[in-house]
Amino acid sequence: MSNIRFNFPAPVIDASVDRLRQEVRAFLREEVKRGSFEPVTDCWCAGIDTEFSRKLGQQGWIGVTWPKIYGGREWSALHRYVITEELLVAGAPVHAHWIADRQSGPLILATGSETMKRKVLPRIAAGECFIALGLSEPESGSDLASVRTRAQRVNGGWEINGTKLWSSGAQVCQYMTVLARTGERDAANRHGGLTQFLVPLDAPGVSVRGIQDMSGVEHFNESHFDRVFVTDEAVLGQEGEGWKQITSELALERSGPERFLSTFVALETAFQQCAQDLQGRQATVMGMMVARLRALRAMSFGVAALLSEGKSPDVEAALVKDLGTRFEQDIIEGLREFWPIRLKQPFGDELHHLLSDSLLRQPSFTLRGGTNEILKGIVARGLGLR
Repeated sequence: MSNIRFNFPAPVIDASVDRLRQEVRAFLREEVKRGSFEPVTDCWCAGIDTEFSRKLGQQGWIGVTWPKIYGGREWSALHRYVITEELLVAGAPVHAHWIADRQSGPLILATGSETMKRKVLPRIAAGECFIALGLSEPESGSDLASVRTRAQRVNGGWEINGTKLWSSGAQVCQYMTVLARTGERDAANRHGGLTQFLVPLDAPGVSVRGIQDMSGVEHFNESHFDRVFVTDEAVLGQEGEGWKQITSELALERSGPERFLSTFVALETAFQQCAQDLQGRQATVMGMMVARLRALRAMSFGVAALLSEGKSPDVEAALVKDLGTRFEQDIIEGLREFWPIRLKQPFGDELHHLLSDSLLRQPSFTLRGGTNEILKGIVARGLGLR
């Protein structure tokens, strides 16, 4: 077996990070008091409110790690972590800007042209520009090496044809990062010949169709590209670097607190209901949930510390997502033992409605961002087991 071991260092939290947490927490309390939003589970995927994203932009809480010249604040990954954590714990509607802040913005920062950076990044940081992911396809989910969307060179740029599936939030986005095949793949290099493009969703030939999930929400989309023209300026990085870019992005996508806090608001509400007489099996189940939550939070914080050091903890991120998404599902299954769910009933208290919505969204937790089977393979390779 390889000598590779997991690395989840305990980050050093300075006073500015703690002050920021209190500021965000106070802001969210005030927003709830004003009725700006009602806390929901899975808020980073199903909670879309463009006006709320603009409010966060006005506070300077989007793109905080980016250079000031592009609208950022040059803060650390730990500063960003506490912002995202507080938003998730509050159940705030953050999906509109989530992907642009989490990975598309850093991708543009690392690979985009200077013109693209100056045009797009400040608008993301202001909460006025949103970006969807164009990775998965009808027959290419976790196996992105098999994507069929193709970009061909034409006079002055590229022509893109294909279909992207599960592009969350695309209905409110201005852009999509589209992974397309620009070269041929072969048995020796299945991941070769892939390039990413930043495609305006108002370009001729682009169509976005909503997909309603079991909860009745249309945050998933199917996006079609029919002879869509983009200039060379739309290429992210160099032609053929798409797979290398994606593997770096996935560490950002898989390691954050959203991978274990999607159903936290339901867990917290349950504790508020039973705190006075928690005992017996209920105490055991709830205690086990808290213990797992503390462990996952420490692991996720460790990944944030590694990102602050400029490292790319792909294996650690995969492990956090695997354990975290199963934990999100287990929260709902555990709470159902004591608070039975009747789906979509017009009656019931806040906890009932939170559990009801969570149950309907629960199947997607272990799918999005790479299935758990794929993640286990990444972890096994990291340990030298395959």
